[in-house]
Amino acid sequence: MQFLANENFPLMSVRYLRSAGYDVAYGSEDAPGAEDSEVLTRAVREGRIILTFDRDYKNVG
Repeated sequence: MQFLANENFPLMSVRYLRSAGYDVAYGSEDAPGAEDSEVLTRAVREGRIILTFDRDYKNVG
């Protein structure tokens, strides 16, 4: 499984998932300040599941 952790997702959780062998891209590392629509587009393009605490992704697009 591949994940894309949004900037608001805890770094400790990202590190834990990575140590467990999961492929986790982290927005704070490689796309800080990205808009929700950009995060969603990337997740679809890369086939990743978004990890976030945002509750407004339903309003994207």
